[in-house]
Amino acid sequence: MREAASTQTSRQVAPSPPQQPIPFSHKMHAGNLQLQCKGCHPNPDPGEMMRIAPPSTCMACHSAIKTDSPAVQKLAAFAKEDREIRWARVYEIPAYVYFSHRAHSESGNTCAECHGQVAEREQLYREGDITMGGCMTCHREKKASLDCSYCHEPR
Repeated sequence: MREAASTQTSRQVAPSPPQQPIPFSHKMHAGNLQLQCKGCHPNPDPGEMMRIAPPSTCMACHSAIKTDSPAVQKLAAFAKEDREIRWARVYEIPAYVYFSHRAHSESGNTCAECHGQVAEREQLYREGDITMGGCMTCHREKKASLDCSYCHEPR
């Protein structure tokens, strides 16, 4: 188990990285290659949650890069068959919570504020404190709404 700092003074224990169907290095893609988060995690209009791009997006580069890699070959098979990869979720927002990545991004928040230093990670694990307490602490620090209906009633 890894320890991850929460926005509070105490520390929380982060779960181990979930097993993914295909190995993916955020360190390589976001760190070394400096690809932007939105390139692989689009936020389609009018969707509020970020998505994971389809395998065809990955193949824009991987049709010529690391083609001998078993992981890329598996990726290519998904793309050829136009199948979605069922990635294991690292973060999950409960259904009773209204959350908008777009609203947070447009308010000047960075991905790293909730998701940690993704560009330094080979494998992702839940690093940010997305509990109600963690969100409330951040809302207080940024002077965002603390009204219950702000997060618990869809708009």
